[in-house]
Amino acid sequence: MLDELLGRASLKERIDELEEENERLRSRYEAESERRAEAATARQDAEETVNRLEDRIAQLEGELERREETESERSFRRRDRLRGARLADSIDRLDSIRTGPEGALTAILEDADAVSALRDDDAVDLEALLGDRAALLEEAAPCVLCLDDAGLIAVALEPPALPELDSGAGTDAASGPEDAIDWNDRFTFEREWFLPTGDYALALVRTDLFAVGTYEDDERVDYRGFESDVKGSHSKGGFSQARFERIRDDQIDDHLERCASALADVDAERLYVVGQRGVVDALVEEAALEPAGTAAVDATGDPKPALEDAHRSFWTTELRVL
Repeated sequence: MLDELLGRASLKERIDELEEENERLRSRYEAESERRAEAATARQDAEETVNRLEDRIAQLEGELERREETESERSFRRRDRLRGARLADSIDRLDSIRTGPEGALTAILEDADAVSALRDDDAVDLEALLGDRAALLEEAAPCVLCLDDAGLIAVALEPPALPELDSGAGTDAASGPEDAIDWNDRFTFEREWFLPTGDYALALVRTDLFAVGTYEDDERVDYRGFESDVKGSHSKGGFSQARFERIRDDQIDDHLERCASALADVDAERLYVVGQRGVVDALVEEAALEPAGTAAVDATGDPKPALEDAHRSFWTTELRVL
């Protein structure tokens, strides 16, 4: 009663309200302080994680740079494209080398799998012979590898047509070796793997052109060539795209039939077919040919000069010295 008379009741109520408000603010402050502490801790953790990642990135970048420097240093000691007399001289020199029994390795490496098989061969220690340069073999494949057990000779030759392994049937001069990996007292390759040797025919085929020559060694002794009327690229107007493509496909089919007919009259021990890759593959399949080798070559112009260009391009070997 006295508090009410003196006006203290309202003051006490206000005090109570302020104390409650103060408590709420204190609780809010404590919660905010705790949240900020957690945020600061999380920020510190995040900064530590970022620092660790940056250190790791710097470490990996350094390792990558070192590897790139190593790889740039690991290169072929020499690489060249050889044909004609220079190629014949190189082949003669390799053919003249003699070692002790099983001192010379000749390996036919068709692809990276063949390189892996060579690495796994118990009789071959590539790392001991080539060191880091052994990794270059995957880049060199497909190739014929000539390597001696002293590491003095280490060359990879990419011939015009990689020889296929001989199944044992037939023993003509063009047959391949019986094994992909061979140790001997000399390098066991045949000159006709690399050089125009003996009696053979070389046919050049494009969508609109065909030429075939019969050769004795490097000399052409017979020739036939022709061009076919095959539509070029489609342009606006005239035919629809679909009709144009049908006509062009029919013309190419007719052209390939003429090519197959011309090849049926060719008499040679070996046949090589070169030109546009897709056209070459189609002719070989449709005419049921069994060529000694095929290759994509860029030979343009009229049939006879194009054939000469294709012959020169085909009988080129890439030499890499490891």
